[in-house]
Amino acid sequence: MRTNPLAWAPPYYFLFYAAAAALLPFLVLYYQDLGLTGTEIGLLAAIPSIVSLFSAPIWGAISDVTHQHKLSLLVTMMGAILMALILAGVKSFVWLIPAVGLFAFFASPIMPLVDYTTMKLLGRQKMRYGRLRLWGSIGWGIAAPVVGRLVESGGIILSFWSYAGLMALGILIAVRIPVSGQMEIDLRKGVRTFLSSPAWIVFLVVAFCGGVVLSVISNFLFIFLRDLGANEALLGLTLTFGTISELPVMYFSGRLLHRYRTRQLMLAAVLLFAVRVLAYSFIKIPWVALLIQLLHGPSFSLMWLAGVSYADEIAPAGLGSAAQGLFSGVMLGIGAAAGAFLGGLLYDHVGLVNTFRLTALCTLFAFGVMFLVDKGNDGQRLRYSGCR
Repeated sequence: MRTNPLAWAPPYYFLFYAAAAALLPFLVLYYQDLGLTGTEIGLLAAIPSIVSLFSAPIWGAISDVTHQHKLSLLVTMMGAILMALILAGVKSFVWLIPAVGLFAFFASPIMPLVDYTTMKLLGRQKMRYGRLRLWGSIGWGIAAPVVGRLVESGGIILSFWSYAGLMALGILIAVRIPVSGQMEIDLRKGVRTFLSSPAWIVFLVVAFCGGVVLSVISNFLFIFLRDLGANEALLGLTLTFGTISELPVMYFSGRLLHRYRTRQLMLAAVLLFAVRVLAYSFIKIPWVALLIQLLHGPSFSLMWLAGVSYADEIAPAGLGSAAQGLFSGVMLGIGAAAGAFLGGLLYDHVGLVNTFRLTALCTLFAFGVMFLVDKGNDGQRLRYSGCR
């Protein structure tokens, strides 16, 4: 009987994202418990986004030169486990900087290696990727409240050990993954072309703003809710509710893209991001955050779905991969880093309530810019000479 070459994908995605949910959202609480300022927390939260811009290409190059892609995957996973456990013992802000950087250096290339392998094995059936990736969302949604309960009863150290345990289980599956080489993304070749297009400039500005607001929410919501009296179990549930909200967006993604223009979907996502972050600022009772978290799917997931599709629409011929890399890098790299750092500064100087409200105001500005551009083009697709 022939073995399904993608049989490893659901359990691997489940374990990897369960591990991520066990640690990443709780790191800011660890920093707060150490007595760090908002600015210091923001700086530490920005480091992974910055490091990810360089670490994935570095590991990809190493893998391609040595032709040891599976070994690279295993080394990065083991390195991430080791650095997470070391991070748990670091108490000084000065030493946290290199520890967080090294953790990100090992952790950030893992999913690009796996995702590319998955897409390559899917071949012409790439539409099935969402169903495989869905197991990651399930893992995230299940692990978050469980680890939250563990942290509440046994302390933040259990977050680090939960991550290490789940990643160790992931290694047992990773040895069966037929890891493939990375796609070659030549951003240098395309950057001038991208920046010469008004469509791309507006698109990247909106992607940047989306990354900023997402980062502010991801890095400071837990601190805000804990200050209101939320326990770790409730904090974990907020992640579960956010995951639940992703499922219908992912399930109906094909219909949404067929019925609406991608720019319309991005406009809707940006507006919902603004509504979401503004709503947090009015919370007085922590559990209300569970209801607001239901906007996670219609904001982040919808923006990511529309952004990937829009980047493909307006990408210059032959630069489709570079376009996706640029969109991801601007939103989850540069935008996320800026959101973490600026959010930390605002946290120190104006408090989190005003931080959320100022973020909402900036997000509404981005919405207004893209709305005017969209209206000015009278519903026509934004293209320029050289686009495909």
